[in-house]
Amino acid sequence: MSGGRRRGPRNLSGEERELWSKVASTATPLKSTAWPPPDMPPPPQPQPAADETSATSAATSPPATETAMRPAPQPKGPPPLAPIERRVRQKVVRGQRRIDSRIDLHGLTQHQAHDRLRGFLRLAQQQGHTFVLVITGKGGSGAMAAYMDERGILRRVVPQWLAMADLRTIVLGFEEAHLTHGGSGALYVRLRKLKDS
Repeated sequence: MSGGRRRGPRNLSGEERELWSKVASTATPLKSTAWPPPDMPPPPQPQPAADETSATSAATSPPATETAMRPAPQPKGPPPLAPIERRVRQKVVRGQRRIDSRIDLHGLTQHQAHDRLRGFLRLAQQQGHTFVLVITGKGGSGAMAAYMDERGILRRVVPQWLAMADLRTIVLGFEEAHLTHGGSGALYVRLRKLKDS
């Protein structure tokens, strides 16, 4: 061994030179690293194919199931009913507060009574009334009377109508009337002021 001394470059043999010249003739020179020149704009980037574009947009947009799972904003519900204040009721019973208007639904069918009640309440509200009396009647006595006409059923269905969503913008609250105004055959109805509805 030479003790770590490096040898100089070895001379190629004739056979190696011939082989090298063949390889060198087929080689393509590398491009210069200075290309393109600094003052030349960069070449345009290739546009992605339509499939790739849709795939990219699908990847960035949230999945359909995620969107569907988000709860939709709930529409605002009708205003709640409120009980008639004891003080107001006492004033009405004692005659210290007058009943603004009244409607008598005696002898009407459910369909007639429903239409008349809705029209009456709307008109009363427009006229600025805030306390009205709705007379339903107690119905006939005995099973035959209840079977023969619908007057007895109005006592049961009118409170349901007053509580329905389509009348909540008019009706603030209601309850059975005092005996002096018909008792269980009538209802005190408190109306919302038009500006509040």
